[in-house]
Amino acid sequence: MKITITNKKGVSVNPDMIGLFFEDINYGADGGLYAELLENRSFDFFPTMEYADISPLTAWSKVGEAEFTSETASPMNNINPQYVHIKGKAGEGIVNRAYEGIFCEKGKKYDFSVYVKGAAKLKVEIKTDAVSCASARFETEGNWKNYEVELESSETVYDAKLYITFAEDGECDIDMCSLFPRDTFMGRKNGLRADMAQALKNIKPGFVRFPGGCIVEGTVLENRYRWKDTIGKIEERKINWNRWQDGNVGVTAHDYFQSYGLGFYEYFLLCEDIGAQPLPVLNCGMACQYKTGECAPMDEIDEYIQDAIDLIEFANGDPKTNKWAAIRAQMGHEAPFNLVYLGIGNEQWEENYFERYEAFQKVIAPLYPNIKLITSSGPSASGKEFDKAYEWLRGKKCDFAYAVDEHYYVKSEWMFDNANRYDSYDRDGVKVFAGEYACHIGENQPKPNSLEAAVAEAAMMTGFERNADVVTLASYAPLFARENYTQWTPDMIFVNNHEIMLTPSYHVQAMFGNNLPDYTLLFEREEDSDVYISAGYSEKSGEYIMKVANRGGKKDVVLCLPEGVEAIEEITLTSESFADVNTMADKDKVSPKSLKRPVGGSCEINLTVPPISFNVYKLK
Repeated sequence: MKITITNKKGVSVNPDMIGLFFEDINYGADGGLYAELLENRSFDFFPTMEYADISPLTAWSKVGEAEFTSETASPMNNINPQYVHIKGKAGEGIVNRAYEGIFCEKGKKYDFSVYVKGAAKLKVEIKTDAVSCASARFETEGNWKNYEVELESSETVYDAKLYITFAEDGECDIDMCSLFPRDTFMGRKNGLRADMAQALKNIKPGFVRFPGGCIVEGTVLENRYRWKDTIGKIEERKINWNRWQDGNVGVTAHDYFQSYGLGFYEYFLLCEDIGAQPLPVLNCGMACQYKTGECAPMDEIDEYIQDAIDLIEFANGDPKTNKWAAIRAQMGHEAPFNLVYLGIGNEQWEENYFERYEAFQKVIAPLYPNIKLITSSGPSASGKEFDKAYEWLRGKKCDFAYAVDEHYYVKSEWMFDNANRYDSYDRDGVKVFAGEYACHIGENQPKPNSLEAAVAEAAMMTGFERNADVVTLASYAPLFARENYTQWTPDMIFVNNHEIMLTPSYHVQAMFGNNLPDYTLLFEREEDSDVYISAGYSEKSGEYIMKVANRGGKKDVVLCLPEGVEAIEEITLTSESFADVNTMADKDKVSPKSLKRPVGGSCEINLTVPPISFNVYKLK
């Protein structure tokens, strides 16, 4: 097979193209990326329309014969008014189950804090049934007050719980219990789990879309994601139940709530820390159309539009002149976050959505002409809703919407067959944001992230890159899944309480994110229906970059270049079988391997493309 890369420039590639889609699904935030180790830390869980059996005491139980009751008469604040009153003898108290157990590492430090009202002598302890890892005692007095304790683990255990007990007989009120590892990502207080966040940074993402998809909408509007509830003091962020309580793979998610400890401020910080653009998505006045489809009346839509305006000011405004920007500064970030992208609605469709988007656009575009608005094409990449969206958008330019969000969760054959999907799109129309996509293997969940899925995704992404004048942003979805707490598969990264597993799909994203060209180059090739190619040039590194997804057998390739190159780096993702997957027990079964070799200034290079593989070739 012969491939000839020319020196004819194709199209510029958005440096933000390869990004991340974060949704609080599969316990992605609380119990996941957010490093808080305790569950229901503020005793504010409540019965929901999905599950009536949840209570403020969920995830907590008593130690010994302690009296343990939920109260609201004299709260720490009125935003999250529930707290507990405990009374007991020495050694009695309460214990938190902590998402099936706390991973406690020998020699590591943990920060415990709690609000207490009343005089008491208390003991906090991290322990299993057999081993005490760390403990400390402290005394409390008077009205509500925060107490902080440093704990250092003497052992490594994987299934500890957090105990708060009386050192002497006593009683008191307790609220907002918290336990964090000292080693958060970037060392931030109220921070993120370091290994999970570092895995995101290693992709070199251009953007992070947050806080998700259906969770933005809520099952009903009352349950929608309100960004203003997620900023300010941690103890004053109003808790919300998670729309993904009704998971779809048989996992019981009764207790799935959003503490909002990971809120919009923390999302903006994450973007800054990993070098990505923030791409928040806001509710447009519509609840999930798969669930209830509740819509706010158009004469009440101004509230939702004002939320968008206030978010732009929170991110970009001057603290001296805007109250939301002042809150950002008070939280510790005087400088703006430089928000550029903003999604209006998630996976909405048809006329109810069209008129709401237009109401947002009519107000925001004149006020903030530099904000790039993103609209929706509905729940799938074809069909009635999709066709109506493009009929609505036809002829509209980027001043109406910067990009339209397309979603597809599809079989591998669909991706292989649609790798040229964007070749025929209108070059002058609204750009495309491939905002949610993944290859699903098999008919029944769980669907594994196999090598087949990864190669299919890579084939589709070569089409994104070749058509970078149309496809400006793209993000795989969903991002995280916690073992035993997973409502949706497949996902890019699987985690438990002490380790992560990177899937073949993750490696494809990282291979693209770390090897984006500045612009594409035109190329000629011999036809082979098993092979999918994109090619480009990086001015920064002075490299030709070619990507090849191969779903067939071994290919012997002669690569011809317009000028001689001195060295080549070959990065290859492959394995013995299309069905191969990574697991916690075998994390590297399908992982990229890199080989560098000199080629002596040659313009013609021989390559061997392995069977069932994705490959990046960097030619210096």
